[in-house]
Amino acid sequence: MFKTILVHVDGGPCQESRLRAAALLAGAHGAHLVGSGATGLSMASYAVLNGSMAMPVSNREFQDLRDAVATQLDDFVAQAERLGIQGAEARMVEDADRDGLLLQARYADLVVVSQDNGRARATTERGLPQYLALHGVRPVLVVPDSYHGKPIPGDALVGWDGSMPAQRAINAALPLLAQAGTVHLALVNPDLQSGLHGDEPGADMAHYLARHGLKVDVAVAHTRATEGEALMDMARDCHAGLMVTGAFGHSRYREWILGGVTRDVLDHAPAPLLIAH
Repeated sequence: MFKTILVHVDGGPCQESRLRAAALLAGAHGAHLVGSGATGLSMASYAVLNGSMAMPVSNREFQDLRDAVATQLDDFVAQAERLGIQGAEARMVEDADRDGLLLQARYADLVVVSQDNGRARATTERGLPQYLALHGVRPVLVVPDSYHGKPIPGDALVGWDGSMPAQRAINAALPLLAQAGTVHLALVNPDLQSGLHGDEPGADMAHYLARHGLKVDVAVAHTRATEGEALMDMARDCHAGLMVTGAFGHSRYREWILGGVTRDVLDHAPAPLLIAH
């Protein structure tokens, strides 16, 4: 079970959808809900700026940043109460969004953010979900801005390519998968990954999940589409309320591969997407 759920607060256009998802999960798991809002400027940076040749930040400007975040956090608490969550905790972090969330994620079981799309970028650093998944130790739930409260997980689609990142994502998702109607274990062109599967691709993982009491269906797609496109099509076909994939990448070059899935899945998954590194 998830006992502490951390959600990103920025007052932006996608906040309502991700908070709705976070509140739904907090209610289902009896979890403590924490909203993290960042000023975008740490106290250390503030001191450096004011003690260097860089553009200084006045005390008034810095306080204005803090006041704006305080208002966003007050709105978060009120919104959580409207969604049935009492006692939501608001935390202000004097740092960049991604570094503040990364720090707070140490004390949470799940981090909830929005897809990295055009609407989210109006108020959020680009690449936030990937950064948290690569550098953090907690699973990240990436919520589409079109999410309106569909049960999570409902039926779940799990991308399985035999890799270690995919295995870690599945383990991280078990508290959610335990509540799924059916877990669709999705394999795309497994014949091209023969070294990562047993004699019957998907069978070993299906048995592993079944021993956790899950109802599992193995779905195999042989297609010329990309793995990302295939997984998203399969998720739509089974009306999945949750997608699960692994994540790995090279932080130096920002080259991202998500368990063999293209970047499009991260930005355009039709359902909340759980990723883990």
